[in-house]
Amino acid sequence: MSTPRPTSAGRQAGAALLAAMLTVTLVATFAAAALWQQWRATEVESAERARVQAAWVLIGALDWSRLILREDGRSGETDNLTEPWAVPLEEARLSSFLAGDKNVSSDALEGLPDAFLSGRIVDAQSKLNVMNLVAEGKPVPAAVAAFTKLFGLLNLPGQEVAVMTNALQRANPPPVVPSPNGGTPVSTPADDTDKPLIPQQVSQLTWLGVSPATVAVIEPYVTVLPERTPLNINTASAEALYASIPELDLAGAQRLVTQRARSYFRSPADAKPFMGSAQFPDGQHGVKTGYFEVHGRLRLDRHWVDEHSLVKRNGMEITILWRERGAGASLLPDKPQR
Repeated sequence: MSTPRPTSAGRQAGAALLAAMLTVTLVATFAAAALWQQWRATEVESAERARVQAAWVLIGALDWSRLILREDGRSGETDNLTEPWAVPLEEARLSSFLAGDKNVSSDALEGLPDAFLSGRIVDAQSKLNVMNLVAEGKPVPAAVAAFTKLFGLLNLPGQEVAVMTNALQRANPPPVVPSPNGGTPVSTPADDTDKPLIPQQVSQLTWLGVSPATVAVIEPYVTVLPERTPLNINTASAEALYASIPELDLAGAQRLVTQRARSYFRSPADAKPFMGSAQFPDGQHGVKTGYFEVHGRLRLDRHWVDEHSLVKRNGMEITILWRERGAGASLLPDKPQR
């Protein structure tokens, strides 16, 4: 028995069905690609809008910090941890601030995502200033001794203090002073080919030959400011006080911190009765601050934006020296295993 061959009409129907299937597949592919492109554009626009909004909120937080520091500058006496600038802003919902505004109705807040703002102002002169290590191209013995003592307390290699100091000397060579009789200058400029960059932040101390591990350990106790500055004894940690006063032990530094919590020091002389035989090195300590660090964070769900700024206060004038911003997302907690 022979198999019937397909007729011309059957072959045409099969080809039409195949063409229809290919058409449906192409349309579905193009539709899926278009939907993905639309979704991606929406996500990018949403992320960019959130980033811009977060940036404006953090700018407002920085302006708020500048206002607090400007008002605090009216007193002009001391800077201590009992003042308004020293009170951190714990994470708070932004809608709670908006709800307190009479110009914002509660209906306008419905449906908005929860955003949380936190921040703090830190006295930058509560830490040992790296720029104190060198003056006019020469090491400052009192500052070098302070850093050496701090490194010993933190079990860090003391030779890195010498490495950092030498690098600062190369970065800040002594000024060229003409000879009075018109002869050879007293000092000659250093070769710029081996001149390291001057850091602006503690994380950049690796430019001076400090290891990243050491930078991570000293970051809470060290700062980098544009000029040489005294340590504020009203805000410095016990570790910073211990390191900056040669004869002071750690127990004595803790005693100073406890005493100033009862009544802040109006001058370094007020602290001397609690120091025993230890003495302040000349010009290394004070009770007034001109540099502050401002930290702000805006969190939206798992995503956050951080801003870190350094400001200088000169009387009532507040100047922003630098700002840096970072963003990220917190990881979701692992689901419990059943």
